[in-house]
Amino acid sequence: MNEGRHGRAPGSLAGAGGLRALPLLCLAVLCLGLDLACAPRRPKAGTTRPPLVGFSLDSLVVERWQRDLEVFQAAVKELGGDFVYRVADQDAVVQERQVRELADLGVDVLVIVPNDADKLSSTVSELRKRGIAVLSYDRLVRRAGVNLYVSFDNEKVGALMAGAAAMAGASGDWLILNGAKNDHNAVLLNRGLHSVIDPIVGSGKIKIIGENWPAAWDSEDARRTVDSILTRKLSIHTIIAGNDMLAEAAIAVLAENGLAGRVVVVGQDAELAACQRIAEGSQFATIYKPIDRLARRAAECAMLLARGLSAPGDATIDDGAGQVPFVRLEPILVTRELLDSTVIRDGFHKAEDIYRNVHP
Repeated sequence: MNEGRHGRAPGSLAGAGGLRALPLLCLAVLCLGLDLACAPRRPKAGTTRPPLVGFSLDSLVVERWQRDLEVFQAAVKELGGDFVYRVADQDAVVQERQVRELADLGVDVLVIVPNDADKLSSTVSELRKRGIAVLSYDRLVRRAGVNLYVSFDNEKVGALMAGAAAMAGASGDWLILNGAKNDHNAVLLNRGLHSVIDPIVGSGKIKIIGENWPAAWDSEDARRTVDSILTRKLSIHTIIAGNDMLAEAAIAVLAENGLAGRVVVVGQDAELAACQRIAEGSQFATIYKPIDRLARRAAECAMLLARGLSAPGDATIDDGAGQVPFVRLEPILVTRELLDSTVIRDGFHKAEDIYRNVHP
């Protein structure tokens, strides 16, 4: 999920070159009977050019987004498409301009990771009327009737995070560091959190001592929030952070106050640094969202849309104006006991990297 500072550059993606491309005919068979509200434009009759897939990203600030980009691009090329992308550097105005620019380049499908869930609504609606298919990647463009939304079950992400904290036996005072409120995923995640937390609060076992909603995915905001609470001599027993970047910022303040490892901290994204902190004991859990599965599935769907076909959705989601098709992937909880059977087994991170600071 998301951003606020420059992230670590990931290593090369082992296995990207060995992507198993599903034949487009087989993919098309999966879509029979699925009718989208507005059909994308088809490549002109007689043309032999490959479908052109455009990708508009909010930013590459967080470690995971570079990986999304690399795997998605490799998948599109192996499926026979051409690829062009733009990065908005966390600026909604810049992203709107770039989306129009990509459309004017003649893309057959536009894949968007929106900076702001609502500010692209009218622009995307215009593109749909022009016959350009639009796929929302990981984050939903609201009130735009996109052709398809491909993401993880973000309410379940929040529920897993809260459940992990409760599993740690954490009672007492809890702090919630939400993501940016203009990111619909952060809203869904928060909804999932509260579905688990609210009954525990009602039982009197825990108390929410703070819950912030920053304007952006901002690690400095997270630092200030934690520092403010500790400066007021208030106790913190548990911190649920909107992603691992915010968790890292919170843990840095805890460490400065001699509290790292004594407060239960949960994040999401399974960044390498987060998995290292889990191995070392300063972070309790993260949520692993297999990026390769997301990017490859989205690339398959994007290529179908680019060729004028429907793309498969296994659910629907309310975008604020109606239901849109939703390819919903499952998130995975990672604790110290689960590192080997999740991120290491999948090759998402190497064991020697995760455990490099852990001595027998």
